[in-house]
Amino acid sequence: MAKKEETKETKDIKESVKGAPKKEAPKKEAPQEAKKEKKDDKKHEGKGEEHAKKERKGAPKEGKKEAPKEEGPEIRHIVRIADSDLDGKRGVQYALTGITGISRRVAKIIAVNSGLDPVGTIGYLNDADIDKLKSSVDNISTLLPTWMMNKQNDVLTGDDRQVLGMDVMLSRNEDINLMKKARSYKGLRHERGLRVRGQRSRSTGRRGKTVGVSRASIGAAKAASKEGEKKVEKKAGVK
Repeated sequence: MAKKEETKETKDIKESVKGAPKKEAPKKEAPQEAKKEKKDDKKHEGKGEEHAKKERKGAPKEGKKEAPKEEGPEIRHIVRIADSDLDGKRGVQYALTGITGISRRVAKIIAVNSGLDPVGTIGYLNDADIDKLKSSVDNISTLLPTWMMNKQNDVLTGDDRQVLGMDVMLSRNEDINLMKKARSYKGLRHERGLRVRGQRSRSTGRRGKTVGVSRASIGAAKAASKEGEKKVEKKAGVK
């Protein structure tokens, strides 16, 4: 009997629980509203960027303002010294080698004597510095020692001097013509177009006037000698 009563009580409790109104869970409306607001903001942001881009197409670009560059002295692309055009982009020492008769060592002596940096670019020099270089080049024979000059103990004057520009070629031709007139060994070699300074000529440099007897000429000489021998034999047989 006790068990039956318990079952009745449990049934009554279950019915009462079923009959009781269910508590509704609170709706999460706030996060949905926040999402909608975010979506609306994104749409408006995109439209605003598009409008800004369209407006900026015609307008000048706003960037970092570059600092104004300081304009230095203009470079001279060609510097005229001793009737020669020198490259203004090169250093003083190497630019002076563009003058015929001036080597790197001589050019450095000229630059140091003028009070200039041999490594500095010659195109950035002012007129006063270029005038210094010109005067040093004109008086180059007084700056160099005797053993560095390219025209020592001149035949006619006996002077030691440094020859520049076109004078180098003219003095060379004068010396060669003088050797030819004197009929010296070197002059004769110059006349015949042969090597002058003792170089090998048997196996190298065989072009033009230096070529010896060719094979064709040897063959022609042999053929002519054979014909001559035959003619002599025929004359001897006739007798």
